[in-house]
Amino acid sequence: MRNFRYVLAALLVAAAPAAQAKVLTVCLEGAPEIFNPELTNSGTTMTVLGQIYDGLVSVSRGGSTLEPALAESWSVSKDGLTYTFKLRHDVAWQSNAAFKPTRPFDADDVIFTFDRMTDPKNPYHDVSGGNYPTFNAKLKGNIAKITKVDDYTVAFTLKKPDAAFLGTMSHGSLGMTSKEYADAMAKAGTPEKFDQDPIGTGPFRFQAYQTDSMVRLIPFKGTWGAKIGDKNRTPEVDAVVMAISGDASVRLQRALAGECLISLYPNLSDKAQIDKAPNLEAVRTKVPSTGFLHFNVKKKELENVKVRRALAEAIDMKSLVKVVYNGMGHVTGAVVPPSLWGFAKDIGPYKYDPEDAKKLLAEAGYPKGFSTDLWAIPVSRPYMPNGKRAAEMIQADWAKIGVKANIKTYEWAEYIKRAQHHEADVAMFGGIYDFPDPSQILNNYLSCSADGTPAPSNIGSWCDPKFNKLLREAGAITDKAKRTDLYHQAQEEVHAQVPVVVLGGADTITAVNKSVHGFVPAVFGSSRFSGVTVQ
Repeated sequence: MRNFRYVLAALLVAAAPAAQAKVLTVCLEGAPEIFNPELTNSGTTMTVLGQIYDGLVSVSRGGSTLEPALAESWSVSKDGLTYTFKLRHDVAWQSNAAFKPTRPFDADDVIFTFDRMTDPKNPYHDVSGGNYPTFNAKLKGNIAKITKVDDYTVAFTLKKPDAAFLGTMSHGSLGMTSKEYADAMAKAGTPEKFDQDPIGTGPFRFQAYQTDSMVRLIPFKGTWGAKIGDKNRTPEVDAVVMAISGDASVRLQRALAGECLISLYPNLSDKAQIDKAPNLEAVRTKVPSTGFLHFNVKKKELENVKVRRALAEAIDMKSLVKVVYNGMGHVTGAVVPPSLWGFAKDIGPYKYDPEDAKKLLAEAGYPKGFSTDLWAIPVSRPYMPNGKRAAEMIQADWAKIGVKANIKTYEWAEYIKRAQHHEADVAMFGGIYDFPDPSQILNNYLSCSADGTPAPSNIGSWCDPKFNKLLREAGAITDKAKRTDLYHQAQEEVHAQVPVVVLGGADTITAVNKSVHGFVPAVFGSSRFSGVTVQ
């Protein structure tokens, strides 16, 4: 707490004149692992980058409809294969000490952004690891070509129809990046700075990052939202200071002390305390999300579906949800959450039956059980508000059937990196829907490409031909009823094969200081701090 106050005080002084500065302080639950949106699909990181970068399409503020962003309009060909985007004119790029733009955003930037992800020969393709989670999971292999029609018109031609294409384009990880900036950093021999010192078109620009401690953003007065008079896209404060703390209790204490005016993801059990605080409001949001317990099917014991089923049946899910989600969660076996179309309400959780679980283990050749590592998510997310407590409950449940779970965890960025490299035996993971289409979580966390490569967030390496075929069929049509049926079948396959146990999800709460006005938590994607004022 002392260190935080010292650093915060120093940053407030930097926002001269300090007496007049309006600083929005935000308690963030984890550190950004990179500063280029294409290289991540972490919701924590997107909270930061969503203030800096814009995509062609976005989701309405606090809503669920798609709306224009850097593309002011778009059209779709009759065959559903070509999407033509008309780009905004006179959209300014931000600048920093190493780069001053000489031109506005245009079609060349769109082409560069996607060429980096699609073309292995692009000089930036392998910079910073070359892993593009959302693109690889949702678009890779289906883009036939991207055409620059003119300086402000770009056409995307697909190999096959994709009903979720526009929704995917609204994902924060497909934010537009500057080709001119990339060229400048490559010429300087420092291409890695392109991903470390962000340049976007959004309402705030990057000023400083203290590793695992704090991110500071300042207004970008030239942002296009301000130019067109959109108050929701206009910066209204002198700075946004994001204090990083993985401990929800610490974030709450900072909110109560007035050190953080917005505190993300406090413990759900702290809602009553927030309600009683004279300076705070607990803002509740129905965020569609799904939490999983992934089984690494490449591990010896876990490749057997009977073992996975046994571990699922050994978890007292009703008790876990009641305790961990503090009465605001839902017990379900469906991957798609209840708040989103495509939810399979007839797919319930696995029965809680420790005796049957023991029989299944014996049938699989493990009558005395075995040992495994259980990774506990280190940050509070809507799909898992308290990973440590959940892991302890699962550990106790599995001990009853002879399975010893060794709980492990890492700092959030390291956790994501290691999990996506398939290092875990069993690990908590999950996602928040960034756009209103059920395909997102199914594709990102459970699918594989045609060549058998797991999607980046498919940390259990589960590749099921039937499941992937259903996803491909659902993505190639626009009939909502037919898509719903296919997604239902896909969820049934997940339930039968047990690559994951659905841990559920819950409404989220945000502790917001009563001096803050105009803050609307996002339902899909990341919340915006533009349009927010402090009084």
